Amino acid sequence: MTPIVCAEGLVVHAGADSRADTRILDCVDLSVQPGEVVGVIGASGSGKSTLGLALAGYTRPGGRIVAGRVRIEGTDILSLPPGELRARRGRDIAFVPQSAAAAFNPAHRIDWQVTEAPVFRGEIRRDAAGPFAQTLYRALGLPDPETIGLRYPHQLSGGQLQRAAAAMAFAGAPKLIVFDEPTTSLDVTTQVGVLAAFRDWIRSRGTAALYVSHDLAVVAQIADRIVVMERGRIVDQGGCMPIIAKYTSSSTGLVTSARRCDIAEDNPLLEVEGLSFRYRGSPSETLSDISLSVRAGEVLGVIGESGSGKSTLARVIAGLHTASGQIRLRGQAIAARVRNRPIAQRRAVQLAFQSADIALNPRQTVAQALCRPLALFRGLRGKDLMRETERLLATVELPAAMAKRYPGQLSGGQKQRVNLARALAAEPDLVICDEVTSALDAHLRETIVALLQRLRVERGLALLFVTHDLSTAAGFADRLLVMHKGRIVEEGPTAQVLESPTEAYTIDLIRSVPRPEPGWLDDVLSSRQQNKLTAMETRVPFPNAYDQPREQSV
Repeated sequence: MTPIVCAEGLVVHAGADSRADTRILDCVDLSVQPGEVVGVIGASGSGKSTLGLALAGYTRPGGRIVAGRVRIEGTDILSLPPGELRARRGRDIAFVPQSAAAAFNPAHRIDWQVTEAPVFRGEIRRDAAGPFAQTLYRALGLPDPETIGLRYPHQLSGGQLQRAAAAMAFAGAPKLIVFDEPTTSLDVTTQVGVLAAFRDWIRSRGTAALYVSHDLAVVAQIADRIVVMERGRIVDQGGCMPIIAKYTSSSTGLVTSARRCDIAEDNPLLEVEGLSFRYRGSPSETLSDISLSVRAGEVLGVIGESGSGKSTLARVIAGLHTASGQIRLRGQAIAARVRNRPIAQRRAVQLAFQSADIALNPRQTVAQALCRPLALFRGLRGKDLMRETERLLATVELPAAMAKRYPGQLSGGQKQRVNLARALAAEPDLVICDEVTSALDAHLRETIVALLQRLRVERGLALLFVTHDLSTAAGFADRLLVMHKGRIVEEGPTAQVLESPTEAYTIDLIRSVPRPEPGWLDDVLSSRQQNKLTAMETRVPFPNAYDQPREQSV
């Protein structure tokens, strides 16, 4: 059988230098058969995403494919004229990016962006584009498929936007789809539905896929075989079971940890009372009567599904949205808008954004991104400024050489660490961490959590830790808030919430944490059906794909 795609001796360098230490990919050989799903796992910076891009003849800015061949159904696409290569992209091979927010044009509606390529190529008529897109939305479990395409990207939650990005890739009915960490930004309940939708789509159409991820538990649910990458090379590969046995421990599930620090102050550092917020034109409130408090040195975890209001809460507290209710810092009321807060309050509360891809200015180097808060909040200049920039990079385990790079030259995990370093530059009292570990592999996730743990002990740093990663929250947060449809539905000490949940919604969240076991996804779906705890019942606005009727062809 002829492979859909076959890479032979693929070498990619960063920049014009051809030294061995600038190689992002180093003599990679890989093939994918029709209907096969190949999982690619590895640490951040191992070359996973670069490999996925290179199969379509792409590299990140500054990267160059310097050797090797990429054959799609026998044709070496790297030798094709640019026009012919463009014609094959989207039709023969499509790409679902890690950051959906960066993949969409904020000035255009979702419908047009999803159907633009097939309409342009004449594969569907313009008047049929709307119904065609709705079929894709239903297959991926997007809410309100008849109207969601009329919205702009900023009007969708992170999970909804990720599924819309998949719809854009599926629209051209490609023979090979490269999924680059497509569920990284999703909560566990949404992830179950999206994985099921991806798997059903691939199986029903015989599409080949390359599934890039740092999460072996997720890859195990969808891949036929797995390759392991390290420093630009494939270092291991095989069937799912052997690779899982080799690279995972026997422990699974949620384990609450005793990694806590003394919380000296009884008085809260931050207090929020009666916070409510509604987006303009929205029929319902995104946040409804939210009250919480955080003490110095405390980690308050906020968990919930995509669209539950977690990130909106983070942005309201940071002063990026104006809401009703009160926010107090050390007992003093603070202005709703960050521009109206004195510089001392702005320094004290910092936000590490969820999507580093759109939080970092693509035209600024890493050094420029870090120097601005260092100069603004700490008054550093000259050599002191550069020394502190290097220290911040070392704090988040990035080499000093990264200071000269632009965001487009960094991996997803590297960008997220720069994003966190920028928030820490002000030496704040409270950092609102909005999914700061979601894009990181297990090692880097532990590194970042260990860093935050050290800072909270040394400085009494408080953290509002917004996450869909229940495993990280279990080992790090002192208390948990569970959000659903803009409300707090359960709260308490971490061990109590995770080990003895009282709400059906919380139980579903915990049940949906991926396990590195083939068949886990089917077990979860079956359990939901048997217990009538379906996404339609517990998550009315955001149904999963398996709750919706599917079209078998588009």
